[in-house]
Amino acid sequence: MYQLTRVCKPSGATTSRLVHLGIGVRPPLLRPLPSRLLSTDALAPPKPSKPRPQIPTEPLPRSRLLSRILLVAKYTGYAALSSTFGILLLGAGIFIHDAFTYANKDVHRVPVLPLALHPEQGGPKNLPIVRALVDDVEDDEAKKLLDKPKLVIVGGGWGAVSVLQTLAPGDWHVTVVSPETFTTFTPLLPSAAVGTVQVRSLVEPLRKIVARLRGHFVDAKAVDLVMSERLLELETLTSTGEFQRVYLPYNKLIIACGSTSSTHGIQGLEHCFQLKTISDAQAIRRRILDNFEMASLPITTPEERKRLLSFVVCGGGPTGVETAAEIYDFCQEDIVNYYPKICREEVSIHVIQSREHILNTYSEAISKYAEEKFRRDSVELVTSARVSAVHPDHVVYTVRSPDGTITTHEIPTNFVLWSTGIAMNPFTRRISALLPNQVHKKAIEVDAHLRVKGAPLGDVYAIGDCATVETSVVSYLLDLVDEADKNKDGKIDFDEFDFMVTRIKHRIPMAESQLQKVRTLFDLYDSNADNSLSLNELCKLLEEIGNKITALPATAQVASQQGKYLGKKLSQLAKKREVLEVNGIHDLDEAVSKPFRYTHLGSLAYIGNAAVFDLGNLSFMGGLIAMYAWRSIYWSEQVSARTRFLLMIDWIIRGVWGRDLSRL
Repeated sequence: MYQLTRVCKPSGATTSRLVHLGIGVRPPLLRPLPSRLLSTDALAPPKPSKPRPQIPTEPLPRSRLLSRILLVAKYTGYAALSSTFGILLLGAGIFIHDAFTYANKDVHRVPVLPLALHPEQGGPKNLPIVRALVDDVEDDEAKKLLDKPKLVIVGGGWGAVSVLQTLAPGDWHVTVVSPETFTTFTPLLPSAAVGTVQVRSLVEPLRKIVARLRGHFVDAKAVDLVMSERLLELETLTSTGEFQRVYLPYNKLIIACGSTSSTHGIQGLEHCFQLKTISDAQAIRRRILDNFEMASLPITTPEERKRLLSFVVCGGGPTGVETAAEIYDFCQEDIVNYYPKICREEVSIHVIQSREHILNTYSEAISKYAEEKFRRDSVELVTSARVSAVHPDHVVYTVRSPDGTITTHEIPTNFVLWSTGIAMNPFTRRISALLPNQVHKKAIEVDAHLRVKGAPLGDVYAIGDCATVETSVVSYLLDLVDEADKNKDGKIDFDEFDFMVTRIKHRIPMAESQLQKVRTLFDLYDSNADNSLSLNELCKLLEEIGNKITALPATAQVASQQGKYLGKKLSQLAKKREVLEVNGIHDLDEAVSKPFRYTHLGSLAYIGNAAVFDLGNLSFMGGLIAMYAWRSIYWSEQVSARTRFLLMIDWIIRGVWGRDLSRL
């Protein structure tokens, strides 16, 4: 399309002039229309023009420092507001909790059985028999347990607590007897002895633990046992300060009262400290602080100061090594900052070990690592030595040299820790004396089902440090021969011996490692090569197998596993008792559970801002990373969430403000 362009028309004279000059007149010019005029919008009436948008002026760029300051201020404000909100929310939660906690509860007219207030007399010694407790019928739940079988647990350590945590509620009328009202996390007692953690973080009241089972607690000490009448003799303190003895009936009795330290016949152990209870840790802490305070006095002589700051640990096991490490940390991290520097300079720590290495039950690599760590820390290790006497102001010990020469040495000191093995406490010694077949000198011997040997079958159990699982196979010789000798010829051929091995593994599971190569073992003791074993040959074989079996160590890990095993078994026994008794089955333990099998999960020890782990075939040792792994394991093994929280707070306080130096 083209546009007609208007051109002015020339006049006549002008036209003729142009023609005369040879210039023609051009027609009107046509130009193409713009595309914007071809649209229909071009024909529409014009729209009012819109105001042109104003382009905002860009602000001047801020400096990088100012931007960062504003960013930090913004997030700091967010953090402050969220913290304030969290504190207000926490306060509101505490207020609501307190509003319901402090509500009045009706405790009027609590029912009590008359027999609980006036127990009858009886038993061999004509003592009061506590057949009912004052809280047996205080509510409906307690009344339901009144007719249940009575389970009495003596002790409140690792084994007893594991039983209580594993038992099913409602199956037993449970009573815990202990002279201590709490259970203690014993592996951290060395830390409590120097104030790294507080003793309150290591204890949990037994009444709170037994409350899950609606059980009862008796603050008393077990002293004797009448197995024929199922009566446990207790000694308790009355309100007048006098000791009173009573009988407590039971259907099942679990002895888990622990052990004491072995004396080895050494004189002067009354001058030593032990580390088994909270009271021991508190006494050690007071002595350590007293020694440093006296050493800081200007009237103290140099010789006396060295004696006061000399710390002797007898025993190179985990307890002794950890205590020596904690004392060293205490001196390095706190004494050097708050006491005269001369006190830190003259501190000496000595570990006396009867074996060639400390931590001798751990792997060789761990022992060497711990020894090298102590040498760097200037902790004196006296190995292959035996303490001969302990005096109020010094320790006497002897050292055997490689050539057999014995020399005597002395260490002036005002602090001696005795940590060398275990021994029976008075109650376990009394139980052992009552049973003629109890020949073990350090603990009560139990079978693979943790039943006390010689006691009525299934009535009395023993777990933890006070017990040891039997390792003697030869004592079952006649029973094994009677079961295996099918043709009754008085000899055991290989097939019969193979069956006997199966029965031995069932009776004593710890013998499995010694009975791997059955044919080789059979041929080794078949002296006349007649393809059979006589009674004499079999007796010698079983005796040597028993001698090679290693007894379970007296550790918290063993006690805990035994307690869990026994708790599960007693729960199963309570559910199946009636059916088993109707069917005439007398060995109820065999019917409901397999024998106890210990699974070693590893050993660990703290050696001063470092830790070592013995996991069987694998050993792990190191500095801070290993120490935090050690803490994590012990933190996870705490009895309750309350002690976990307190323990974490203690470690934080020690790291920020150091240990508490107050002498309480």
